[in-house]
Amino acid sequence: MVAFDSKTYSKRLLHLISWSHWFTFINIGIAIALSSVYIIGEPLPETLAGFAYLLSTWSSHMAFLTFFTFVLILFPLILLIPKTYFIRTSASIIFTFGLLLLVLDAFIYNRLGYHLNVSSQTQIISLISSQIKYNSTSFYLISVLLCLVILAFELVVSNYTWKHLNELQKTTFARKIIIVLVGAFFFSHITHIWADAKLNYDVLQQDTILPLSYPLTAKTLLTKYDLFDRQDYLARRNSSLIFTKKVPDYPELNGQCSVEKLNQITQSTFMVLTDEMITTRQIDNFVQRSNAKVIRLLHHVDNAVGDNAWFNLLYSLPSIYQKDILQQAKPPLLFQALNQQNLATTFTRIGDKKNTEENAKNSELLTNLFTNIKQLNNSSSLLLAKKLNNYPAGLHIFYFEGKNSFQFELFMDALLLAQRQKDNNDIIWLSSIGNTNQNTRLIVKPALLLLPKYIGNKNQGARKNSSKNINVLTSQMDVFPTLLNQWLVCNLDNVNYGLGNDLLTLKKARVFANTVANGLMVFNKDKSLFIDQNGNFQSYSLQLQAPIIENPDFPLMIDGVRFIKQFTNIELNSENKAH
Repeated sequence: MVAFDSKTYSKRLLHLISWSHWFTFINIGIAIALSSVYIIGEPLPETLAGFAYLLSTWSSHMAFLTFFTFVLILFPLILLIPKTYFIRTSASIIFTFGLLLLVLDAFIYNRLGYHLNVSSQTQIISLISSQIKYNSTSFYLISVLLCLVILAFELVVSNYTWKHLNELQKTTFARKIIIVLVGAFFFSHITHIWADAKLNYDVLQQDTILPLSYPLTAKTLLTKYDLFDRQDYLARRNSSLIFTKKVPDYPELNGQCSVEKLNQITQSTFMVLTDEMITTRQIDNFVQRSNAKVIRLLHHVDNAVGDNAWFNLLYSLPSIYQKDILQQAKPPLLFQALNQQNLATTFTRIGDKKNTEENAKNSELLTNLFTNIKQLNNSSSLLLAKKLNNYPAGLHIFYFEGKNSFQFELFMDALLLAQRQKDNNDIIWLSSIGNTNQNTRLIVKPALLLLPKYIGNKNQGARKNSSKNINVLTSQMDVFPTLLNQWLVCNLDNVNYGLGNDLLTLKKARVFANTVANGLMVFNKDKSLFIDQNGNFQSYSLQLQAPIIENPDFPLMIDGVRFIKQFTNIELNSENKAH
C-alpha cells in the first residue's frame, strides 16, 4: 500500500513538473512579446553590434526573469502541494500577476524613465494617482479588463498544456529555442563586457531599457539624456554638463499680464538676501515682529554658487541653461512684466566695496535688469521707516554680502517696523543666496515669505492668505513664478518659461535638480544626491543632516535629469504642470 501511494505521488509530481516546464515556456514567449513595449519607445541601435546586443539581451533577459519566477515560486509550490487543480490555478494567478507587473513597469518606464523601485515610490504613486484623477472610469475599466484578459489567457494555456502534455513532450522545437535563448544570454553578457572595455556607447546606452537593469555608470545615462557630450564620453574625457541639443528660445510676454486685467499695482516686493545661511532663530524673531501672514519654507534648497545662484533666482531655470539663455539677451519674465507695468526695480548691495571678480560677474547679470543699483558699506541709511515706505511700487532687492548678519538683522527689524505703519503691507521674501563653500550645497536652508492680508487690491477677498509651513521641497526657482502668479496676476499656464512653481499652491512632493561646475545635484524630500563628472555618487540625508553610504540611486538621478530637461520639452513641461 505504501509503495503504491509512493508511486502515485511520484507520478503525479513528475507530471506536474513536466507540465510546469511547458507552461513556463509559453509564458516566456508572452513576456518577450509584451516587453516589446520597452523597445518600441527607444531609438534603434546604429551599429550591427548594438542591434545584435538588443535582440540577444531582450529575449534572454525576459526569458531569465520568467524562468526565475518559476524556480523561486512555482517549483517550490509544486513540491509542497502537488495537487493538480491547485497548482494549475495558482500558476495561472502567479504568472498573471507577473505579466501585470510587467505591463505596469513598462508604463512607469515610458513615463518616468526608470523601472519599479522602492526609492521612487512617491513619484510612481503620484503618476498613478494623476491617471486616476484624470479619468478614473477609464483607468479602472482598462485595469480590470487587462487583468481578466491575461488571467483568461493563462487559464487557457494551462488547460491546453495539461491536456496536450504527451504531444508536447514528443516535439523538439522547444529544445532548439531554449538552446538559442541560453546562447543569447551568454552572448549578451560577453558583448556587454566587450562594450564596457571598448566604451561602445551603442551597446551601453541600452542598459536601462529592460526591468531589473541599470547602467554601470552615471555618465552613460547622462550621455543618453543629452546632458554629456558624446565625443567626450567616447574619449573618456571629463567635461561640464551641457545640452547637446538646441535650447529653446526664452519666451516674451504677450498680454498675459496686461494692465487692463489689473488694478494699478500699489504694493512692492522686498527681497532680502544674504550670503550667510539664515538660522531658525532669526526666522522666529522676524516672525514675532511681523504683522503679516507667515509662510515658512522648511525644506528650501539652493545649491548654486556665485552668478549661477542669481541666474537660478531670476530666470527660474537650472544653471545648465545660463550660457544659452543669456546669449539670447532677453530679460526674465518677471522683469518683462514689471517693465510693462512701469514698476520700479532697484538693487542694493550692502557690504565691502572691494571690486572682486565675483562681484563683476554678478554685475554683468544684474546691471541690465535693474533701473537703480546701489553699493553701501552698511545699512544705516536704510533704517528710517519713512524712507523704506517711500520706495516706489516695484521689486526691491537688498543683498547683504559676506559675513554681515548684524547689518542684516538691523535692516530686517527696521523693515518690519516700517511695515506696521502701512495700511496694506508689502510682500517680503527672505532667504540666503548661493553657497560660500561646497559643504553647504547639499543641505536645506530655511526661508521665509511674508504676505499682506490681501495681495493687490483690498476687494480681492478670494486672494486672502493664511499663515502656514511648507514642508515639501522648495527652491529659489519658485520665487519669481510665485510673484508672477500672485503679485502681478499673470496667466502663464501655457508659457514655457521656467521650472519653478507657485509656492502658495504647492502641495505634492517633488524632485528638484540643478547642475554645478563639476556635476549634478538632485534633491527629494528625504535626501540629496551629488553625481560628479566621473559618475561617482554621494548621498546626503536631509533629515540627519549628514552624509550616508548607499548604492547609486539611478531612479532619483533620472528624476533629476527629467526635471532639468522640462524646459527643453514643452509637451513634457505642460504635462508635469497639469499633474
